[in-house]
Amino acid sequence: MASNGSAGIRDWPPEPGILLDEELGSDWYIYESTEPTAQDDLFPDEIPECHPTISPRMYHTIMAPISLAVILALSFLVKRRRLRQSCWNGVPGLLSPGDLLGQDGPRVAAAAVFGILFSSLCQLVLDPDPLPLVSPASPAAREFWKILALLYYPVFYFPLLGCAGPRHRLGYATGTLLAWGHCGAQLGHRLQCPLAHKIHRLYSALSHVPILLSLALLSLWYPARLIRSLQDTPEPQLPGKSYYRTYLKAVLSKRGQKGSSTKLEESLWSRIRSYLRSYIYIPEEGFRIPLMLVVSVTMAVIAVYQVSLLLLLCVVPALRAVRAGLTKEVTVLLVQLGLVPAAGALPGDMEQELRTARHYLWALEVCYISSLVLCCLLTCAMLLRTLGMHRSNLRALYQGAVLDVFSKAHILRPSRGAVVCWISFSAFQAAFACLGLLIQQVIFFLCSVAFTFLVVIPLQAGTGSLLFGIIRNMWPFWLMLVVAVLVQHLLARFQFLEQHSLQRELTNRRALYIITFLLFPINVLVGVLAGVWRVVISGLYNSVHLCRLDISLLHRGVETFDPGYHTYCHYLKVEVSQCHPLLKAFCLLLLHPGQTEPPAPPRDALLEEGLQLTRPVPAAACGARRRRLRARWWVSYTLLHNPSLTASRKTALAGPAANGAQLGLPRP
Repeated sequence: MASNGSAGIRDWPPEPGILLDEELGSDWYIYESTEPTAQDDLFPDEIPECHPTISPRMYHTIMAPISLAVILALSFLVKRRRLRQSCWNGVPGLLSPGDLLGQDGPRVAAAAVFGILFSSLCQLVLDPDPLPLVSPASPAAREFWKILALLYYPVFYFPLLGCAGPRHRLGYATGTLLAWGHCGAQLGHRLQCPLAHKIHRLYSALSHVPILLSLALLSLWYPARLIRSLQDTPEPQLPGKSYYRTYLKAVLSKRGQKGSSTKLEESLWSRIRSYLRSYIYIPEEGFRIPLMLVVSVTMAVIAVYQVSLLLLLCVVPALRAVRAGLTKEVTVLLVQLGLVPAAGALPGDMEQELRTARHYLWALEVCYISSLVLCCLLTCAMLLRTLGMHRSNLRALYQGAVLDVFSKAHILRPSRGAVVCWISFSAFQAAFACLGLLIQQVIFFLCSVAFTFLVVIPLQAGTGSLLFGIIRNMWPFWLMLVVAVLVQHLLARFQFLEQHSLQRELTNRRALYIITFLLFPINVLVGVLAGVWRVVISGLYNSVHLCRLDISLLHRGVETFDPGYHTYCHYLKVEVSQCHPLLKAFCLLLLHPGQTEPPAPPRDALLEEGLQLTRPVPAAACGARRRRLRARWWVSYTLLHNPSLTASRKTALAGPAANGAQLGLPRP
């Protein structure tokens, strides 16, 4: 005991290094014990393990065979004989997910099922267990299971859309049961296990919101269609009949002359209002957006939601955790690196620097969230603008104005590349929306951070910054550039241009040549600034418009190298050649049985021929003749304005003699 006590006395006082390590270690453990919840967002392993009543594996194990059985049963009930008698002699075939090229397809069901499929794809990319039917795979085989999952999920959700294809009450009833089963299982799993270990505790619940909304929509849509089919109003035999007639009436209707008296010069506010109104899609009577475009825009909106949710939950909780766990030791390191300005206090007093560092992190968080919100709003505005441009492009192509849409003449006829582009159009739209939002977020976040730390924070603190220092030290240079540009504009306005009646001409050409030579060095510097501004504007414009496929980001000479615009052009070819509303209206007029006209009254044989000729025609006969003339005029109008029939016309019809003109004698 004495030896131990003497040893303890000999060791006192401890060495300075040991004392410093003990004090720092005690302070570190005190910090961990006083703020245990600061790292909750970074360590989601504290979430208790959840075992739902219906696990994902059990859900897929039960629903996959049921979906397969539904597909086989409806395939045997809905035979190919209904569609084509000579196709496989009536052998059952796979169900169709609806008429995706028609205007009367299942819009709600198609958009909802495609939304479910795309949301599942977004979760599949980040899921460690991509295929829920098998046990967890090793990291080496995970990519192989992801490829199998890419083929599994479309087959798994195909019955939800295939039940709407037959337009039969049995299909609607089966779709109702499937939608209710999927929705109940997904909703029960989300309610029992709202938190997960993936990325963030709330990511799993929030990423399933589009799936739950789509399933809820299907759970209401299928019963409504079933109730309508059980009533006395059967499904129309000719899909889209009402729309094509409405479109034809809108084309042939007489429009008023209200818009004829337009002002030559509009005010600035009216031009701004018309520009903003062009980004708001307002439905018009007589025109309906194609089904695949509705699906593509829906997928783009879901892509914006999924990507923005991922960007938000990956960065913002980490920034908040770092801000809450910031210590004085880390602040000392930031001060030494020059990232945080020193307040001039004592070395042991770092309270001011600590508050400054936390304020900087809060500013970073505000910049990140504001740039993300701005990117989402810009992407949605571009998608709305796409709808308006697509409507104008389709109308122009319906009228045969190909050069108003494309830069060179195109034959509106489907081809191998056009069919492939039509198949991949909606997928391209969703992928371009994801990539565009990511690039926009990076650019706008860097711009907002630069503006905040170079302008806002120095003004708020009353201190100078690097940007203010450059402007202050180089103000003669900037003043020289501004004066040079103003002098050139003033000379061009008052000295080098001369007004002659209604046109302007160059004058004082000798002075013009002298000014051009003398201001050449200054204009080189102005050109450097203009080049930098051109790069900035090009980057911002291309990043904002990357999600739009209806415009090319390249020059017109090389616009075919833009894969998005190339896909859109071929998509328009397929839509116009296969879904021309005037052609469909013409076919419906041919298929529609004619009305039986009342028999003509017997002619009086005792009357003279002159009296018979001057006898008034009955009103019924006039009405029938008027209807015949109107129908024939509709047919001729349809044939003349259908661009898909241009290549099929005879060459002789293009001559002047076909229109009734008299050919003159050939000149010697």
